[in-house]
Amino acid sequence: MLTVHHMRVSQSERIVWLCEELEIKYDLKLHNRDPMFSPQAIKDLYEIGSAPVIQDGDLTMGESAACVEYIIHKHGDGRLALPPSHPNYADYVYWFAFSNGTLQPAVSRLMSIKAAGVDSSNDTAKRYQGKLDLYLRHVDGRLGRTKEWLAGEEFTAADIMTVFTLTTMRTFYSIDLSAYSNILAYLKRVVQRPGYTSYREKGDPELPLMIDGPAPENFLEKLKSKA
Repeated sequence: MLTVHHMRVSQSERIVWLCEELEIKYDLKLHNRDPMFSPQAIKDLYEIGSAPVIQDGDLTMGESAACVEYIIHKHGDGRLALPPSHPNYADYVYWFAFSNGTLQPAVSRLMSIKAAGVDSSNDTAKRYQGKLDLYLRHVDGRLGRTKEWLAGEEFTAADIMTVFTLTTMRTFYSIDLSAYSNILAYLKRVVQRPGYTSYREKGDPELPLMIDGPAPENFLEKLKSKA
């Protein structure tokens, strides 16, 4: 059976959510941060030491995008991906790649310079913030045109890949989404999905939804205080 190793409050939420959307059988292994980074159990599984990690027979694999592709095509009969014959195939490929290729790195850069003590008034910080604002407007504009999901009228893995950065990642770096009405409407649609509800119940029951505009409280600080 497919085994999914999920570190709570991390991008590995994508894999639990995917499995719930596909309604496939899988064995869920939960891991807590130690106290903020990956525990030794994750490092023992995968030399990079990051989550998610999946196991399937003799296979052990990391990287959320790779895990999503693998599960969709090995266990999900291709569901939640769009084939080349689909009229929205290019949109699906683009937004799937944009999630980890552009959007998430923009937040990660801001996290890094904040951790380095760089003030938000610094020219580099302002430039990086400007990039993130541009990318958020790009997502918001797309959702304003589709009125539904990123690839069009069908919910796909492109949405699963993207939502983490717009929700849970906001506890790593504070982002105010108040100016992005289409993103906020989109997130409300997301949390109504039974697959997302099931993931939350199994994987991150204590984590706030983080779907409102104002920047959420730092949930990781609460975890640290409990450690």
